[in-house]
Parts: sequence; structure tokens; C-alpha cells
Amino acid sequence: MNIIKKCYCRVFQKGFYVACYLLPWRRPEVADTLKQVPALFKAHGIDKVLLVTDKGIRSLGLVDGLLGDLKAADVACTVYDGTIPNPTINNIEEGLKLYNENGCKGIIAFGGGSSMDCAKIIGARAVKPNKTVPQIKGLLKVRRKLPFFAAVPTTAGTGSETTVAALVSNSETHEKYAVNDLVLIPRYAVLDPTITVKLPLHITSTTGMDALTHAVEAYIGKGNTHETKELSRKAVKLIFENLKKAYDNGADLEARKNMLYASFYAGAAFTRAYVGYVHAVAHSLGGFYSIPHGLANAVILPRVLKIYGSTAEKKLAQLADVVGIAEGKTVAEKSAAFIAAIEELNNYMKIPTSISGIKEEDIPVMAARADKEANPLYPVPKLMDAKELEAIYRSLTA
Repeated sequence: MNIIKKCYCRVFQKGFYVACYLLPWRRPEVADTLKQVPALFKAHGIDKVLLVTDKGIRSLGLVDGLLGDLKAADVACTVYDGTIPNPTINNIEEGLKLYNENGCKGIIAFGGGSSMDCAKIIGARAVKPNKTVPQIKGLLKVRRKLPFFAAVPTTAGTGSETTVAALVSNSETHEKYAVNDLVLIPRYAVLDPTITVKLPLHITSTTGMDALTHAVEAYIGKGNTHETKELSRKAVKLIFENLKKAYDNGADLEARKNMLYASFYAGAAFTRAYVGYVHAVAHSLGGFYSIPHGLANAVILPRVLKIYGSTAEKKLAQLADVVGIAEGKTVAEKSAAFIAAIEELNNYMKIPTSISGIKEEDIPVMAARADKEANPLYPVPKLMDAKELEAIYRSLTA
């Protein structure tokens, strides 16, 4: 990256970092069981809600108990189950139509990151009816209080239940971008481990690595506060202590609960401290090839950490201390040991080391989009331009 662009990025990031202290940050209140959800809406005078989920979750019957409890509490519930991985603008508009037609006053997101992202943007469109989804992409374009919103994560990874961000894909242009606004933070996060026990192994593994990516990228970046560093450390420790347990035994409720909290803490960390090039690259891969976000993050993370080199070593060494590896070694050795531990986690859970199907002709476009997403916003340890990012995509096919 040329020196002028580097200076611009760092000045922008510093200005944004200072400005963030003036924003009204908050965290969702936490409920630990689905049984609490109907009472939350009734307490706020809401008797009609839209539940946003996907067909897979609905077919498993995971929402049946909640639907019954809502009915018993005289809360009418309309279900939108058309959400797909990497939700599209069409998903948003379909859900919004149901919300308006049924006179809904609140929203429940029930699922992984895709359902939560879809629900957030439905809420944004509900309060900004004259703005299209592309018109509210980027930073602070909503600026209007969303309908009462509870998020029920069924995976322990995305952290969407506590973040300012929602991702959406344009199926025509293959572009994937974020809507970022503090009003998108849900009012409640429902961290109920019982609804995660039937997760397939590959979902447990990749969403867990997604949470780890959030925590690590937040921690090593230049946008940290004392609070976000502490949240990142808590998340990393919980993930290293519990992800293998949850993977090996899906019915381990203690491990499942700890992973939900790890995801929550990591989400709270990165929503303030931001992420980095791992996410920028992963988002473009999701937009072009619908590669699951957690899987992409898991494969990309160790590669990018190695590229950061000495710019991230000190903080990676600190995380090595947090999880109790590489005692007594140099900073560089501890950093390398931490990256190796990430690779070992991937290997243990049978996550591949490469991503197939990436087309050479798509790489310049994806790299340009990753560059546009990350620069100047993401306060990464080491700045890279589009040409440098292209090399990351090519390394993923090896």
C-alpha cells in the first residue's frame, strides 16, 4: 500500500476511534432460556411479532416450543422461514412484507448469523420504509430505533446477537456488504444451550472458529479499549477450553453454554473494536460462492495472522499466555505457537486447509471489494492493498 493511502487509513481510524467514545454503546440484556421470551414482549405491550428463521431450523422443530409459548401468552406470531445462508435483499423484502401485512410490532431472530442479519435489516427497513437496502449500507445510515427485537442464536459463533452489524448479499452483483448502526444491537440475547445440542459437527466447528476469529481480530487490531481487550481474552479462553468438548459431545450443556457466552463476548468485542482482513476476504468469498462464513474464517485466519508477522506478534503472544501455551518462550515463539494451536483446532475438527472452486478471474474483483470493505475502516495491525489481498485468495486454493 502506498504511503498516502496508509496515512489516510490510519488518520481515519484514529478519528473514528475517538468518535466512538461519543456514541451510545450498549449491550443486549441476556435471557438464559426461551421460556422467558413471551414475557419480554408482553412486558413491552407487544402482541404481534415476526419470527425470522430458516427452513432447516423450522423442520427440526426447534421453534415449536417457542411458538406454543407465544400462543399461550396471547402473542400472535408470523413466521418467515425463507432465510438462506448469506441472506439476500430478496429475503429482506419478503420478510418485511410479512411484517407489514400482519401488523407486527416486534421481531424475534431465531437461528444463526444469517437469520439474525436478515431480521436486523427487516427491522431497519420497517423503520426506514423509504430507503432501499443498498441505501442503508455502510455506517450509521439507519439512525432510528428498531422495533423491539430479541435474538435467539442457535449456533455459538456469529455474535450477531450483540453486534451493530448485519450482512446482506446482492444476488445479482454477488456483492456482500454490511449495514452498521448501533440501533441494530438487539434488546435481548437469549443464550439457551438446549437449542444448540443437535447442531451438526461441521456447524459446531466452523461457528466456533468464527467466534475465535472475532475475538482474535478484535484483540490484535488498533481499535481496542480496555473493555474490548478483556472481552476478547475471555472469549478466547472459553473457546479453547470448550470448543473441542462441544464438538466431541453435542449434549455437553456446560460446554454449549460456555460457547454461547464466548460468542457473545467476542461479538461485543468486535462490534466496538472491529475486525480485519480475515473478514473482508471471507465476506467476498461468501458473496461470490456462498461459502459459509465460519468455514471461510477458519481457513483464512492462520494465513492472515502469519502475514501480519511482527505487527501482531506481541498481542498473539499475550493470547498464547491466556490459553496456557508456549510458557517461557520468546514473543515470536509464543505467537507462532498460538497460530499453530489454531491450525491444530481446525485439524482436530476436520476443517479443510484450503477452499476449492475459487476462479482466478474472480480474484481481482473480490480483492478490490475486500480492499474497499477493510480500508480505511478496519484498524488492522498491518495495512494491505488489493494487490496484496489477491495473494491471500490464491493461497487458499493451495
